[in-house]
Amino acid sequence: MISTLILVQCPDRTGLVALIARVLAAHQLNIIAMREFVDEAAARFFARIECSGVLADDEQLRQELLAQLPGDTTVTVNPPQPKRIAVLATREYHCLGDILVSHFFRTLDAEVACVISNHDDLRAFTEGFSRPFHHVPHEDRSREQFEAALLEKLSDYSPDYIILAKFMRILSPEFIARYPQRILNIHHSFLPAFAGARPYRQAFERGVKLIGATAHFVTHELDEGPIITQQTIAVNHTFTAARMVEAGREVEKNVLNKAMRLVFRDQVFISGNKTIVFE
Repeated sequence: MISTLILVQCPDRTGLVALIARVLAAHQLNIIAMREFVDEAAARFFARIECSGVLADDEQLRQELLAQLPGDTTVTVNPPQPKRIAVLATREYHCLGDILVSHFFRTLDAEVACVISNHDDLRAFTEGFSRPFHHVPHEDRSREQFEAALLEKLSDYSPDYIILAKFMRILSPEFIARYPQRILNIHHSFLPAFAGARPYRQAFERGVKLIGATAHFVTHELDEGPIITQQTIAVNHTFTAARMVEAGREVEKNVLNKAMRLVFRDQVFISGNKTIVFE
């Protein structure tokens, strides 16, 4: 039975695993699963450790690990569960629908605090799942005014993560800086191909044999953030553009769902513009 989860990232050096194990043993914690990885290019060590045993004081353990590990170390002990999320949407329902169904059946590992959209189309759908829905229109507003209204609404819910469920608005670097490494997006292609509008029409016109989707963290560089997970499916000459859209939507919601579960279960570390994913 897991009683303690510990996440560590720090500069790499010899003996880190043994050092961590000694500290945990001193707290009568038994390691039942440990995944570690060294990003050699960045010379950084990452570990996700599951322990059994009774831990009296999370903060004391964290401070002891920090004292023993190299400088520039981050240690998290028992990160909050479940995560609170805010979902940003527009008019497309497939990703939002998958999130709301997973939330309803308690398989999301997160609490959907609210849904915010720049259109009112999905209000009845969202409220049918008893989730708060807020319409924040973008019409007749500058991007700064629109984002200020979004931030004001988000501040009411204090989300751990923001999920862009086909939210077709480009967010400014200033907005993203408010939630660093906490905004997840689903991109409608196997990055970086077919960026921009009507990706499936572009794919159809190019006669592609694979289509896919990419879930990634959002950074100030459009669609260039650290990739969490990707998936492709085969298509052929019999696929119309409409059929590609239908198939693509299935991939998009599956990829976003997987990415959220990985992140919410604290299985994803960010290293520069890459991720370490302990699946």
